[in-house]
Amino acid sequence: MNQQALSSFIWSVADLLRGDYKQSEYGKVILPFTVLRRLDCVLEATKPAVLAENEKQKNAGLNPEPFLLKKTKVGFYNTSPLDMKKLMGDQDHIRENLYSYIGEFAPAVRDIFERFEFHIQIDRLARAGLLYQVTEKFTNIDLHPEAVSNGQMGLVFEELIRKFAEISNETAGEHFTPREVIRLMVNLLFIEDDEVLCKPGVVRTIYDPTAGTGGMLSCAGEYIEEHNPDARLTMCGQELNDESYAICKADMLFKGQSVGNIIPGNTLSEDGHPHTKFDYMLSNPPFGVEWKKVEKEIRKEHETQGFNGRFGPGLPRVSDGSLLFLLHLISKMRPAKDGGSRFGIVLNGSPLFTGGAGSGESEIRRYVLENDLVEAIIGLPTDMFYNTGISTYVWILSNHKPAYRKGKVQLIDASSFWQKMRKSLGSKRKELSDEHIAEITRLFGECAEAEKDGKPISRIFNNADFGYRTITVERPLKDAQGKVVLNEKGKLKGKPQTDANLRDTENVPLSEDVESYFKREVLPHAPDAWIDHDKTKVGYEIPFNRHFYVFEPPRELAEIDAELKQCTDRILTMIGGLSA
Repeated sequence: MNQQALSSFIWSVADLLRGDYKQSEYGKVILPFTVLRRLDCVLEATKPAVLAENEKQKNAGLNPEPFLLKKTKVGFYNTSPLDMKKLMGDQDHIRENLYSYIGEFAPAVRDIFERFEFHIQIDRLARAGLLYQVTEKFTNIDLHPEAVSNGQMGLVFEELIRKFAEISNETAGEHFTPREVIRLMVNLLFIEDDEVLCKPGVVRTIYDPTAGTGGMLSCAGEYIEEHNPDARLTMCGQELNDESYAICKADMLFKGQSVGNIIPGNTLSEDGHPHTKFDYMLSNPPFGVEWKKVEKEIRKEHETQGFNGRFGPGLPRVSDGSLLFLLHLISKMRPAKDGGSRFGIVLNGSPLFTGGAGSGESEIRRYVLENDLVEAIIGLPTDMFYNTGISTYVWILSNHKPAYRKGKVQLIDASSFWQKMRKSLGSKRKELSDEHIAEITRLFGECAEAEKDGKPISRIFNNADFGYRTITVERPLKDAQGKVVLNEKGKLKGKPQTDANLRDTENVPLSEDVESYFKREVLPHAPDAWIDHDKTKVGYEIPFNRHFYVFEPPRELAEIDAELKQCTDRILTMIGGLSA
């Protein structure tokens, strides 16, 4: 059965649910039942051996779990004598038997159904008289790995999730990153390591702290498998939303991954992988979401652990926690001496420039730039995500930059790389084609300045180009007669008092001498001014759009006048027609 036929068959269950369920609720039934049938098919061949082994080890007074896992060889098991086909033999007790069957799965699998809140749907379907029909529908489809590969199963899951995203646009973006954006990020993540990743038997780890339904992890796995079938990519993640967590965990089961590596909960307040480092990481954290709920825990870690914790460089304003995920990922980087790490993260425009010198945001930017962690920032087109039309940026960070990138940051303006979607999904109206992904990947790989249609699309900067000093310029306080008022006490005795109303600040690029700047830009306009060096602060910002701005001269005045005259004449003719 091909993928389209398979997903169409599963989707046909919606015909049974229509009327008793809202469209936006179909996923609550279809997704857990798809998982259940897949697991049922996977365990079918080893069922007799598992039941016999379970009985044997129980009689011996031993914990049967390790023995059962050896029998199934898939990382989970079920000790119930029932399976989905046997459930069909007792229509009157389908609900009780289904509960019993699910309850005999390994704890990690039971957790998936608990996160789906599957018991609620079982009761609801039973009350509607639909439980037997829905169970029968899924029992009649063969989801054995010999009929449907793990890769196919992942694509089926993705298509189902996407269909539910179409129905529930308001929440789609919370757990679903567009496939083509993930593919771009994966390309950028691995391109510089292709030679290493092609070695036989290579083993690498990848982590997503905002795993959602596991799309980024799955796409990374597909890339590695395509380039080197002998490579092994261990996938790890954490996810806050229970349903998304359940889907991700199920998808990892299908792929033969250890589901113990997918942790539920809030990554920022309770790190599910403490002290663990990874080779690669990917993340699409929520845009502009406040972190007030976990503020107490994060501030405590920042203040008590400093740079020994995750948030040493600083804290962003409470209204937007996306930079906290950036810091979290940095804390998960494998030390450069052990091979280092590279990660990609999607952020909105705010982290590029929000906050002046000394603010939490500026200090975080200062940390990543002064430690030479930023390889590139790619500006994506607007209208790329399901729940927002704003501009978004992919940051690529690494602590083992190749020599030609050291001390440099590449900015790529890919805002013109898009094609219109045949059908909009929520706020998503544009998509990247395969050619767009290839072109952006090429620009990144070449790490050189480039233009398109006479406009820059790739620029290379030194890390320090984004830094500046904010100097405080003071002016003397004068009395009514215009005479400078002097300090009468303390260490400033005899020196002019400052006039707070005349105080000003100037941002001086790090590459420029402060005194030279002051003499050139300030003293000609305020000869009595001076710098209060105690108040000088270093700041960093990345004015992305400014670096790609191309001045377009205005049209000739004569051309504008002629156009205005045409417009005026037309209006006068219309007025004349009304009064006639």
